Amino acid sequence: MPIGRVHSDRSDLSDDYWGDITSVIRLDGRRFGPEALLGLDSFSHLEVVFHFHRVAPEKIHTGARHPRGNPDWPRAGIFAQRAKNRPNRIGVSRCKLLKVDGLDVHVRGLDAVDGTPVLDIKPYLTQFGPREEVVQPAWVDDLMRDYY
Repeated sequence: MPIGRVHSDRSDLSDDYWGDITSVIRLDGRRFGPEALLGLDSFSHLEVVFHFHRVAPEKIHTGARHPRGNPDWPRAGIFAQRAKNRPNRIGVSRCKLLKVDGLDVHVRGLDAVDGTPVLDIKPYLTQFGPREEVVQPAWVDDLMRDYY
């Protein structure tokens, strides 16, 4: 069950240029009061879990495909990429916290469009980041070049 929704000027589902997008995550006032966000403003970044609600069930991928349909990149299984056409249509994003105002959480760099149901908000803690070197295929650098 969503805890709130994303409010943003961005409604197109294109994959790139999320870095300057500002959004408001508005908590459901029937379920939460401002105390649910108490202390969140002492963190610089958040992890947001959300539902890719605009992905049609028939567009879901369960096998392997070329990321973004680009044949220059190798086929990768759906769990080896961060595509929105995932089996459960769950997205996870890290973004910059700008401010908390009542039930509104203002963020920058959240890659979720207007109306997106938010399932959870967590403060980002460096201790939950990788403790060893991060390894990823070279095609990821190409894919992410213009993402943020």
